[in-house]
Amino acid sequence: MHKFTGAAGLAAFTLLLSTSVALAQTEITWWHSMGGELGERLEAIAADFNASQADYKVVPSYRGEYEESMVNTIAAFRAGEQPHIVQVYEVGTGTMMAAKGAVYPIYQLMADHGSNFDPSAYLPVVTGYYTDTEGNMLSMPFNSSTPILYYNKTAFEKAGLDPDVAPATWEDIEAFSTQLIEAGAAQCGVAITYTATWIGTENFSALHDIPYGTLENGFGGLGTELTFNSPLHVRLWEKLKQWQDSGVFAYGGPAGGADNAPRFYSGECAIYLASSASRAGVLANARDFEVGFGMLPVFADVEAAPQNSIIGGATLWVLNGHEDAEYQGVAEFLTYLSSAEVQAAWHQATGYLPVTNAAYELSREQGYYDANPGADIAIQQINLNPPTANSKGVRFGNMPQIRTVADEELQALLDGSKTAQEALDSAVARGNDILREFEAANQ
Repeated sequence: MHKFTGAAGLAAFTLLLSTSVALAQTEITWWHSMGGELGERLEAIAADFNASQADYKVVPSYRGEYEESMVNTIAAFRAGEQPHIVQVYEVGTGTMMAAKGAVYPIYQLMADHGSNFDPSAYLPVVTGYYTDTEGNMLSMPFNSSTPILYYNKTAFEKAGLDPDVAPATWEDIEAFSTQLIEAGAAQCGVAITYTATWIGTENFSALHDIPYGTLENGFGGLGTELTFNSPLHVRLWEKLKQWQDSGVFAYGGPAGGADNAPRFYSGECAIYLASSASRAGVLANARDFEVGFGMLPVFADVEAAPQNSIIGGATLWVLNGHEDAEYQGVAEFLTYLSSAEVQAAWHQATGYLPVTNAAYELSREQGYYDANPGADIAIQQINLNPPTANSKGVRFGNMPQIRTVADEELQALLDGSKTAQEALDSAVARGNDILREFEAANQ
């Protein structure tokens, strides 16, 4: 019988042992939509988990932007080749909930695999968005954000405005912008990402505590209808048209609008409404001026405002069709991912919200907010008040298509072919047609 001898034999034995351990590991596939630096940080989290134990190996895989990733996931599920975990953006929640049999709900996964999972550990506005009507959490929060206000403190000072006071109302936006332009401190006042959607109707509704749709903004079932053509919504859209014509507002295009960020970075526009997760990019690119931070504006005469903002970003959904031993690994990885240390590091590095109370407290104890003024604005804003039926989020099937319709109607308003009322009425009518199609397909 051959025996291992000397250093060569020990090295061979070590290689054999390490290979056996590697072969014994259970692979967990994680499809995501984060490229660039965010993707690198995501992969580092998986690598750290893999190094922390020997039983499981999480394998992240970039599958395109959110919409593309969802399409790929649906196709993979039909072919029986679905991943264990997939990252889905918040407006895909209604679609995922309707995918009967495809999803392994987080609350059930954790209960089945002995985890001490506690939904109350998460920020209320986060848990509220991703739970069913019985309060059961369906997906695991990961990269949650909310829109905030950024402003050019240097331009404010040049225009005679207090650089330490952010505009708090839409009335301030108009008055400050006019003063900035007249003083030659900026060419335009405000650039807004997701003008027609996430900021201009969805968060606008929540902050003013008015419904975006019926049945608790879609949380109550498929028979919901859109209602974001109220007098208050019309009032904002009328202002957007007026402000565009006067130079106060610069439209940067649909959805995130590719022109918005460069206009702020260059100093062309002095105020910028965008995701809290844009913080790192804003600070990296706005090199010629000091950046200030504030909450989203509200109309000053609305008594209920500001209520609270709502989240964007994405969560992690677990898909059915795998072995029980693999789901044990999924549960352990998601528990690791939710730890205060991992979440605090992710939050501080990216600008996404700390999705658990413990991660927020740890960041505070570490002195992060003292060293980075404005970094907690988003957390303060979503926690202004306990979420109401109007402010816990929006959950509609085929929400991406509804957002596209809203973008199209805003452009019709801005090019002068429709009034604000006509544009919003049309957006709601077309959106309701989309909802009826979704309802018919998912009864």
